[in-house]
Amino acid sequence: MKLRYLGHSGVQVVADGHEVVFDPFVTQNPRAGVRLDELAPEAVLITHAHGDHWGDTPELAKRAGALVVGTAEVASYAGKVGLRSHAMNIGGSREFPFGRVTLTPAWHSSSFPDGTYGGMPTGIVLEAAGKRIYHAGDTALFSDMRLIGRKPLDLAFVPIGDNFTMGPEDAAEAVKLLNPRYVVPVHYDTFPLIAQDASAFKREVELSSRTTCVVLAPGEEVSL
Repeated sequence: MKLRYLGHSGVQVVADGHEVVFDPFVTQNPRAGVRLDELAPEAVLITHAHGDHWGDTPELAKRAGALVVGTAEVASYAGKVGLRSHAMNIGGSREFPFGRVTLTPAWHSSSFPDGTYGGMPTGIVLEAAGKRIYHAGDTALFSDMRLIGRKPLDLAFVPIGDNFTMGPEDAAEAVKLLNPRYVVPVHYDTFPLIAQDASAFKREVELSSRTTCVVLAPGEEVSL
């Protein structure tokens, strides 16, 4: 499995010949690590409807013929703008050709750029190629993260930007609850309001947990 950080909260996963993308915010992202035409996913996984996560989903999914997977509200909205979609909800799992998807809780809000309600925000667990990864989406720290980590996690993507999500201190506590082999910080430095020192986060994580923190610049990848 190869995972490429696209910038902000965007992630590309390639496993067993399948490509999926989480939260593709590229063309309006001042720190995007890829061009949109570099991506050709068979599925776009959406944690919530905010513009910096829904992002380029309409253009990308139409061009690639990708399936949009998210909450019932996200899937319904995707259908209304002409995209193929699959509706899920928190606690539910579904097997797809590219892997097994489970939606988890996230503490945040969710609405599309035009104001349409986007349903509850979520995190997403993806199991593929014998690996289990977790994308926390935008969230605060919450104690039930321990339940997400009750099955071994190979890698977790967690936001550290603060203001709109948990900051580095709470994110380090989240890592203790999740107990993944690796953690990658996301949702920081895109804008001045969420500027953070990822190297300081890495030091704290590795001092306070058994997890290895991998700091990726936009466009960089890690293999599992």
